Amino acid sequence: MARAPVLTPQADDFPQWYQDVVAKAELAENGSVRGTMVIRPYAYSIWERMQGEVDARIKATGAENVYFPLFIPESHLQREAQHVEGFSPELAVVTHAGGKELAEPIVVRPTSETVFGEFMAKWIQSYRDLPLLLNQWANVVRWELRPRIFLRTSEFLWQEGHTAHASQADAAAYARRIHFDVYLAFLRDVLALPVLVGIKTDTERFAGAINTMTCEVMMRDGKALQMATSHELGQNFARAFEMEFSDAEGERRLAWTTSWGSSTRMVGGLIMAHGDDSGLRVPPVLAPIQVVVVAVKDDDETRPVVEAVERELRDAGVRVRVDARPAGLGRRLTEWELKGVPVRVEIGPRDLAEGVVSVVRRDTGEKAAVPVAAAAAAARDLLAVVQESLAEEARTRAASLTREVTTIEEALEAAETGFARLPWKTVGPEGEKRLNQKAVSVRCLQTPDGGVPDDADADDLVAVVGRSY
Repeated sequence: MARAPVLTPQADDFPQWYQDVVAKAELAENGSVRGTMVIRPYAYSIWERMQGEVDARIKATGAENVYFPLFIPESHLQREAQHVEGFSPELAVVTHAGGKELAEPIVVRPTSETVFGEFMAKWIQSYRDLPLLLNQWANVVRWELRPRIFLRTSEFLWQEGHTAHASQADAAAYARRIHFDVYLAFLRDVLALPVLVGIKTDTERFAGAINTMTCEVMMRDGKALQMATSHELGQNFARAFEMEFSDAEGERRLAWTTSWGSSTRMVGGLIMAHGDDSGLRVPPVLAPIQVVVVAVKDDDETRPVVEAVERELRDAGVRVRVDARPAGLGRRLTEWELKGVPVRVEIGPRDLAEGVVSVVRRDTGEKAAVPVAAAAAAARDLLAVVQESLAEEARTRAASLTREVTTIEEALEAAETGFARLPWKTVGPEGEKRLNQKAVSVRCLQTPDGGVPDDADADDLVAVVGRSY
């Protein structure tokens, strides 16, 4: 007998489907303070793997990890006018501590350009100290009026990189390297997502930056989610914090800086980009559990086979979990489908009597009877197949929901179901305002072939337009 659905179908109510997955797959819950979240073990294990993959790529670019304080003097933010203006509505400010009113209010960090700027200015004396490449894994607070778990919360986890360089060209090149070698590579190769790369418009640019590059991904409902950004900060923060160095000729010069970040929003993107009406579908490269071996019945006949399959998978480097719990089989299978484990091996007395076990793909639901001796190899070999299958499905969907248009009106129509691409000169700042009035935004500006522009003022730029989270 077919199992009853446990989630609201995506086609009926996508936002409710998302909330159902977060709750029923035991990913996270709302915290006691409005806008905060409690990340449960399975979701945190996904985040840990994201951290590990991103961190390794960051370190490959030469950056080193550091940690800076959670609290920032309010006066620090005031030193870069655009920056404080951009973050002012989201700030959480401490005015009392230790039973007394503070002489100066303290901001709970919304981002750390200012505190990094203060100390980087101390550490940089000469061109020999450059480039200075730093990264921090931390939490930040941005007071969110309309919170949604993983997507927009008042406190979230992230990494933020901050670098200083001797020239604008070196800073720009490093920001691009981070964007392509870290963010794009991770999102494409690990999360199996089709990524739009480009630059933000003046309206959407990070507060205090001279250029912002973005990674935008289409979710299954056709909306965009910004997954990572890289910013060229020019000399704005260097000037505010007197970040100077002596060049090879002994002349004092201002440094050029960058910042870049990704966050637990990527977990939300993973859910919405790959999930289906049965729950999560986690790409195998990322999955904390790549294969779950389910003992239909935990008895003396089944147990040795389960242990042998687990051992062979583990020896092959596969992240495997055995489920021999006494709970009903239907309930257990539903749980693993909700959690999106890529491959499931079901081992029970009836199949064993015929010398086979069942191997099930989470991406398509396809189920195959496999000889017992070949079960581990079959499950292991499916991992690469499932990874590419999820990537191809997401690519195909994004392509089918992206339209080339020529007018603002056509762009608004296309944004009802997906993205529109049209000449930026057709949109311009006035057209962008018209789009914003309809809750549609320019997600990024690209070259005609979909690349990241070198020149924000080029005549042939293409605007990618859509609704977003």
